[in-house]
Amino acid sequence: MPSRKKTSMFASAFCACVSSFVVICVVLGTQHWVSSEVRFSGPSTTATISLTYGLFSGTCEQFVDAGLQVSKATFQVSEALSSSSSRSLLVATIVMLVLALLSSLLSAGFTCTNAVSNPYQTFLGPIGVYTWNSLCGVLTLIAMILFPVNVQGNSLSEELAHSCSSSLQEHLGSKHNYGYSYWIMLLILFLNIASLIIIYFYDHARYSKKKEQERPIENAPKDVILF
Repeated sequence: MPSRKKTSMFASAFCACVSSFVVICVVLGTQHWVSSEVRFSGPSTTATISLTYGLFSGTCEQFVDAGLQVSKATFQVSEALSSSSSRSLLVATIVMLVLALLSSLLSAGFTCTNAVSNPYQTFLGPIGVYTWNSLCGVLTLIAMILFPVNVQGNSLSEELAHSCSSSLQEHLGSKHNYGYSYWIMLLILFLNIASLIIIYFYDHARYSKKKEQERPIENAPKDVILF
């Protein structure tokens, strides 16, 4: 049976992994990744399209210069995209988060296994926890990079704004504000780092204790009588 210290530390890491899993679910399930205001010139006036969307769906509102709201609608992001590059980056972002979700689930399973048993000599031990936590963090970081690249580099908001109104012509400018669905991915990184630190300190303390028990014979007390 594992020691009380080992159980408590791996249980703490398990809580961090489960929390990471929950946060990724929130990231995928909420649609407040970015809010954009895109200005276009129309046939007789200037209009502003206000969008709030995530990886799967969003809402858009159209305002004319006087501030009059013309329309409000919901849309599916994948259906509103016509550019292959925008669609590819969107799919890549979703894939990264799904893989991060699976990695966090595996990491939670590994930490739970370590909390109730002693699989030190196998991949189920700390090495497995390091691997899956690191992979989850890297995948989350890639997703955090891909989404702004899609918004800024591929003009994702402008493309979605065109799907809200067919009368828009020349693009005048855009403003983007990233929402909580995007920024809470930083919490995922923090939770993965916290889990890695917990396991590292326990593994380091165990390694130091093991080395201390294997001291060379010359460090032993010299009170043995030789015959």
